[in-house]
Amino acid sequence: MEKRDFREIGARLKSAFRLSTRPLAVYGSEVLPSGISPMSEVNRCFAVSLLRMATGTDVSAIYVSEDTSEGCCHGGLFRVGYAPVSDEIKYFVSTGKKHVRGGAAEYLKASPELVERCDQAAGPIRPPGKYLIVQACENLPDPDIAVRSLCCFGTAEQIRNMAALVHFDRDDPFSPVIVPWGPSCATFITFPAGLAENTPRDTAFMGPQDPTQNRSFPPEMMALGIPAEMAARMASNLDASFVVRRPRVAFPRHGQ
Repeated sequence: MEKRDFREIGARLKSAFRLSTRPLAVYGSEVLPSGISPMSEVNRCFAVSLLRMATGTDVSAIYVSEDTSEGCCHGGLFRVGYAPVSDEIKYFVSTGKKHVRGGAAEYLKASPELVERCDQAAGPIRPPGKYLIVQACENLPDPDIAVRSLCCFGTAEQIRNMAALVHFDRDDPFSPVIVPWGPSCATFITFPAGLAENTPRDTAFMGPQDPTQNRSFPPEMMALGIPAEMAARMASNLDASFVVRRPRVAFPRHGQ
């Protein structure tokens, strides 16, 4: 695969879509780069940690691995391949069970069996290396890192425009952008980075649709998880697309 500089790709997408947030790159490594903190030092939750990285400048990168499970959400570690799935999750996510977490339930699925079938449909999840790293594109140390995906946060208008650019060079009107079921970390990392075996390829993932994150996310904010090859194509398509050629359509002056 041709090497691409995702510092530049991230900068182009940020500028073109007028993002006030920082695009984030997801990649794996067998060696931990210096100066990167474990996720647990930011937050136990992937989604909250990524949101803080994207909207602030205090943290430029985080990592997780099989050896850094303490202080991290176990479900999140499962979603990136560093922990087995807990048998309790299917009950907690659905209707609850008396002797599991005191019967607490999120009621996100109609039954625990349905949760199991969804996980089976996604397929086995494999980590991208000894370490999974999420880093602001602008802080990537060199252009040769094998980035697997990007995660971009924005307003609904910005994310709608990004989704439209995904469709720009595609003849399939249905599957280039989808809203998958699952926790926010699956939308941001697992699926766009291709960690789940049956993930649809060349597809962007919009969300999060996980309502348990509504307490953490501004109501007007959305995100798009984008496979690396697609992100590179989007950047190269900008000049020919509506984003550059019809900017007042993409970003009208509302109320005028």
